[in-house]
Amino acid sequence: IDDLAEVDYSLNSLPAVFQPFIDLDLKGIISPAGKYIDSPYMAAPFTIPDQSDSMLYLAFSEYFFQTSSFAYYTAGAFNMTIAEEICSYFNISTEIFGSIIPEVAKYSVTPYPVMLKLMATEVPVISLEQDSFTAEIQGFMEVLAVLPDSTTQLLFTMNIAANSSISLNVFDQKLMGSLCLNRLQFSLAHSNVGFFEVSLLENILSYIIQTEVIPSANAKLSKGFPLP
Repeated sequence: IDDLAEVDYSLNSLPAVFQPFIDLDLKGIISPAGKYIDSPYMAAPFTIPDQSDSMLYLAFSEYFFQTSSFAYYTAGAFNMTIAEEICSYFNISTEIFGSIIPEVAKYSVTPYPVMLKLMATEVPVISLEQDSFTAEIQGFMEVLAVLPDSTTQLLFTMNIAANSSISLNVFDQKLMGSLCLNRLQFSLAHSNVGFFEVSLLENILSYIIQTEVIPSANAKLSKGFPLP
């Protein structure tokens, strides 16, 4: 698929040949690229409804997307660093955070660039729906000041719970996806600047995730999964 994951479309059994159609039972297992790891999920059998107005019907079970989530989580695909020099819309700095949170202004009098480190803490939970699926992602965000000698100083850490939807379509023999963020929740996990109300930061953190993380994810999803 890419440098992080690969897919196994080998047959589970011999093709079943009937007069009006042929059934192909494919594995559809996604694993980290270059190393096979047993998936913690069990594939449940399913059937495609009888229809005859198209030449080909292709169905994916929830298991396919669960193994995808597991593979990309194992490969570290849900981890991301956002630094001042790559932030597209504004320069994130202690000055900006200090204007919202007085504790940051007191802790860091001199303005410094800020780096955000996002990391998933468990495999995203996948729920399959009509033409899409939802992903529940648990993780945390470290907010660090970047000092003049290029070392970093942790300001605070936030727990993150995100709910997102990924719509699906098939184009150019690939399964394509488009990510939409439904809900985002923050809570303070640790702070070196003292306690503050998380609600003060929700707008700016949500904006950064919407403008930096979501477009990056959609750029990867737009490359698609190759179909058998």
